[in-house]
Amino acid sequence: MPIQGLMIIMAGVLFVASAAAFMYAKLRLRPGQGSDLDEYYYEFEDHHPGLARYNAWCRAAWTGIITAMLLMFLALVL
Repeated sequence: MPIQGLMIIMAGVLFVASAAAFMYAKLRLRPGQGSDLDEYYYEFEDHHPGLARYNAWCRAAWTGIITAMLLMFLALVL
């Protein structure tokens, strides 16, 4: 199997896993409408661990999605 095929398979798996993690974070980890998050600012993220966990999951998922897209691009260009 050529290196391009391996890179596309790895990128596809990473993309699907990251997209699933992003959807999980958006649907399950987002604080509900009844929470007091409107009173919190970004400086006080450590006072609300649910918000910190939600932001960390979203950042990690976006990083995985971007990495997968870069791998696919490199596999197609090479």
